[in-house]
Amino acid sequence: MTNSSPAIVWDFGTAYELFISLHVLNEPNSYGIRPSYAASVRARIPAAERKFLEEFYPLLGVPLKWIHDLPAPKDAISALWALKQIPAAERMIELYSVRDVHKSGDPEEDAKYKAYREILLRIAADGKWTPADVDFFHKLFTHKHGNIKREAVESALEWWSRPADLGDAYLAAIQSYYQAFFEEEEKRIEPALRAGLERAQALSSSLSFEELFNELSQGLQPGDEFNASTFILVPIFWTTPLVFFEKFPNDTMMLGFGARPADMSVIPGEIVPDALVRSLKALADPTRLKIMRYLTSENLAPSEIARKLQLRPPTVTHHLRELRLAGLVELSLLHEENRYTARTQALEAVYQNLTAFLEGEPVKKIT
Repeated sequence: MTNSSPAIVWDFGTAYELFISLHVLNEPNSYGIRPSYAASVRARIPAAERKFLEEFYPLLGVPLKWIHDLPAPKDAISALWALKQIPAAERMIELYSVRDVHKSGDPEEDAKYKAYREILLRIAADGKWTPADVDFFHKLFTHKHGNIKREAVESALEWWSRPADLGDAYLAAIQSYYQAFFEEEEKRIEPALRAGLERAQALSSSLSFEELFNELSQGLQPGDEFNASTFILVPIFWTTPLVFFEKFPNDTMMLGFGARPADMSVIPGEIVPDALVRSLKALADPTRLKIMRYLTSENLAPSEIARKLQLRPPTVTHHLRELRLAGLVELSLLHEENRYTARTQALEAVYQNLTAFLEGEPVKKIT
């Protein structure tokens, strides 16, 4: 984080959720969403468009800058209309800002992004890709998303080599998703997003930026990767409690913060709140209870926890991820190795919210 308080710009629009919800539905485990529910939503999309989205969309990410640059009201219909106005062959290039020059201040990162841009523009212009291109993107995607099959990268680049076909397929798929699911979902979540924005704006008047960041991210202490002179803060329903972020030009960072209410579920009609279920599941594991016992008394890195429990570090990382998704631990990125500590107020809130739910009273947000 910067030493001085950065400027805050507030943004709002359900267009963010159109793209982000689809991202979450394709990677439900990363966001604590029930995979069977995610699969049932994807099944509503026609087969051809569903196959395209399942294969291609996870590699793309969310076009946050393009959405931010949309004019108000930034709802799903206006985003789809704007997308349709872009010529098909230019649609993906413009949507993902491929022609934009990226200056992060990190020479290695800037060089990587320059290569990314140049390769994509060349493939789109020449209509073909090379094995070296596959090598580059396979390494890039594996670093960002974990184990990615080489065949998936080849399929994505084959689409990219036909930019007009790709632009048409992408638009058709997003429109199908809107019609099959998001049109109704938008009506359900829009009031929660507005309430989340109002709450965050009210908090900003009484908290320092570091305190506001920690509150909105539900326990994240950011490191150097979050340095920026300006932050664009956007309420997001589908990724709660995690933050969704991206570096923009001009020393600006977009931060989507979790705004789903504690008493509301991602699944429409579900009366048991997601936050309560995640907390109880996270605590219903002997190893995670042992981890919480250690973290209640001291701040520890995953390697230190692994030594205490005589477990492999990847196993500990998995458990910490579940505890983080449940909002039960605070994660600090300020050190060479990430460090965790228990959010004692969150543990108290789990008991209070369980009691409130069983007695039919409102469940409260952990603060």
